[in-house]
Amino acid sequence: MMDHNGQTSLSRRDLLVFAGLASLGAGCALALPPVGPAAGRLRVDLADPAENLRQVVRVTASLDEEEVPWWFNGIIYGMVGDEAPRPLFHFEGLEIYWMAHLSDGSYELTGGTLSFFRDLETGEMLREFRNPYTGKVNQVKAAAQGGGRGRGFNYSVDGIRASWRLDDIPPEPLRLEWHAARDTVWLHNRTAYPPGTPPPREQRQTMFVPLAQFNDPTVRNLPTLFSSTVIQPWFRWMEMGDAPGHTIWHAGGTKIGSIDELPAEFRERAEAEHPERLTARPPAA
Repeated sequence: MMDHNGQTSLSRRDLLVFAGLASLGAGCALALPPVGPAAGRLRVDLADPAENLRQVVRVTASLDEEEVPWWFNGIIYGMVGDEAPRPLFHFEGLEIYWMAHLSDGSYELTGGTLSFFRDLETGEMLREFRNPYTGKVNQVKAAAQGGGRGRGFNYSVDGIRASWRLDDIPPEPLRLEWHAARDTVWLHNRTAYPPGTPPPREQRQTMFVPLAQFNDPTVRNLPTLFSSTVIQPWFRWMEMGDAPGHTIWHAGGTKIGSIDELPAEFRERAEAEHPERLTARPPAA
């Protein structure tokens, strides 16, 4: 879910679909057959292209046009050569989405993201960071990105593609890797970054939802949890120059009902410094 390092001119929202909220794909959408001991209890026909699309929409955001916030946290490591990964700092963040319904039956996902970083030992929000690789004290910048209508991602039975590049990205079957066991359904996703994105970048994400609610067609916004691991270049603010290495992120999080559920310290800083990141509602026409 992350991709916050600012190493490329592509925004976080520009990279969203490639960063794990959707799998590769796009033609007459097909799901990979659900596997797992509870797969037989799925009452959703994921081989139906329209149903497959509907499920990824309500897992990721909502079948209604409404704001869908996520809160997440985790840890970021530095990795150089064959050294053991070095824990650098914790982070927590908000992503907030809006899934618009388009006239052709597809959807467009837009929104934004905001993350702050915390000291490993004290848990305090970082304003400065003593870089263990350079010895310098860096000024820590929050990760704040987002986009507006027309800069989101188109979800359809022809796949999930950047809205501003629909003519450049050929449609292919939407293939989603569903699994089910006991009382849980989960969806594995792998990052697919666009051409020109600086390496190294890789992400694997898994989103989890309760089986009973997944089977209930009246639930339009599923209570999804996620976990992901991401490999990205150094943060620009770390001033690493051409130094070899990269960062490794590990995160977990959940949809929340509204920004009122955000931790108080996070929300207070967000309201003071980045209030525009606390909404995904499109501007009135």
